[in-house]
Amino acid sequence: MSQAGSVVQYKAELRKAIRRNAHEPEVNFLNITAMLDIMTIILVFLLKTLGESSTSVPQSDDLRLPASIMKKAPAQEGVLVTVSKTQILVGDDKILTLPGRESLAQAGVDARFKRSGPNDLFIVPLGNALMSARKTDVAVRRAKGLDPSSSEAIVIADKGTPYRLLMEVLFTLGQSEYGKYHLMVMQSKTLGG
Repeated sequence: MSQAGSVVQYKAELRKAIRRNAHEPEVNFLNITAMLDIMTIILVFLLKTLGESSTSVPQSDDLRLPASIMKKAPAQEGVLVTVSKTQILVGDDKILTLPGRESLAQAGVDARFKRSGPNDLFIVPLGNALMSARKTDVAVRRAKGLDPSSSEAIVIADKGTPYRLLMEVLFTLGQSEYGKYHLMVMQSKTLGG
């Protein structure tokens, strides 16, 4: 019996030792697969949102958009052409530095940037940049199954842009095979607001 008693005591001591030394298992690794899945989804969402959003135009002293009471959502397709008080940009690329407002109102962009003198409406540096952007847009339109015969442009112009300059920009867009323009404005409840 003493042998049976010793086995029982041994088993009891063993159980006590196991309970004394028992603790939660340690995590010796970090499973980041789930985290990477979440980050990928967030990244895709942010890229899609930022890539398609042309409505978030930063306002500054150099660029103030005019107000409109239109309710239609702005276009998402097209090449961005920005006309601020001091420069013309295509996308994020600076194309031309503009002179003072007085000379722009009379003759538009300086004659040295025109195709054939001061009375011409075609702005050569802008036309070159637009043709380069047009080549890319044609490839994108073909890939999407859209008509590649003409492109669209989103014109972001300061509310004080002289009419002559705006006409020169639109004329240059037309000569560069851009058949549709969207003029970006700020939404206002009333026309005067």
